[in-house]
Amino acid sequence: MLVNCAKRWMRCRRGSATFWSVFDLPAIEAEAARLELASTAGGFWDDAERARSVMKRLASRQRTIEVWRRLESRLSEAVELLELADDAELAADLFAEAAEIEEEVRRRSFELAFSGPYDERPAVIAIYAGAGGIDSQDWTEMLLRMYQRWAERVGFDVDLVDLVEGEEAGLKSATLEVRGSADGGGAYGWLRSEHGVHRLVRISPFDQNPARHTSFARVEIMPETEGAAEVEIADDDIKLDVYRASGNGGQNVQKNSTAVRITHLPTGFVVSCQNERSLRRNRESAMRVLEARLLMLAEQKREEERLAIRGEHIEAGWGNQIRSYVLQPYRMVKDLRTQYETSDADRVLDGDIDEFLRASLRHQIGQEASREGAVA
Repeated sequence: MLVNCAKRWMRCRRGSATFWSVFDLPAIEAEAARLELASTAGGFWDDAERARSVMKRLASRQRTIEVWRRLESRLSEAVELLELADDAELAADLFAEAAEIEEEVRRRSFELAFSGPYDERPAVIAIYAGAGGIDSQDWTEMLLRMYQRWAERVGFDVDLVDLVEGEEAGLKSATLEVRGSADGGGAYGWLRSEHGVHRLVRISPFDQNPARHTSFARVEIMPETEGAAEVEIADDDIKLDVYRASGNGGQNVQKNSTAVRITHLPTGFVVSCQNERSLRRNRESAMRVLEARLLMLAEQKREEERLAIRGEHIEAGWGNQIRSYVLQPYRMVKDLRTQYETSDADRVLDGDIDEFLRASLRHQIGQEASREGAVA
């Protein structure tokens, strides 16, 4: 009985869509082949920055292929041996082997959601106060701290690029860069699902009458560019303003003008940076943020074109709220896309958002599996 049960289970595992059909390994192998061919082309190293980016991507794709082909081979061998098994002891051993393989696949399954071209890159996070007055500005500062604390928890480096303080409290906006390396993906791969509107419900600390207030803040997540070849910015397309960095209350904190404001004239994008003490470094940071915005804009346009070709609905604007943080009359944080929720709002606001990020990755894998099933 154990032998027959194990055989049925193994056949089911081998054919499971969550194992291989969602993970388009042939497509990744084709990409690796294209990158390898590009690396052998004449003049490849003329643009050293772009060449390093290509080689980094190629190495990542090759590691992914090696891992998943090895798992596929182990599972196939176990299935073939199990087909020949005629005693319970051998079947039990193979059953245990398959269970180990399944567990490793489960642990590595998040790689399915880190296959995007920018997922291993640093991320730029921009947070803007929305509707809600002073409360929304305070909410913006709370979100900034949440992401800073999260980055510290997972070992990412965080640099505050710019912030604009509110007149009475909180922040009108904040921009930071998150970079480093961690198991299972880069900063952008982990954070891109945070892009959207975040909603807070609480008793306002700024209202003399204790009443619930709802505040909104918009979070943008953008990948940093790798080399000027990805985004071309002509000198005539930008306007550079230099001014003195200011601190709390608006007072100037430096005698020299080191803060910069860059306006991209074709799009109207405005990026400021005053965190560094050097004009050159502030300009470099501001340009990185501007390049990230332009790269994201180009990706959004390409995605809209793909959706239009496929006849799918295109949501206008930045999208609706993705998560609600309720502190009154009860305590709950709930993601409206994945339905994942927790009552420990304090831990979430202290940067413990890992389960929300993982739920978003699992949700993405499930969506891809559904699309694959529909195509099949």
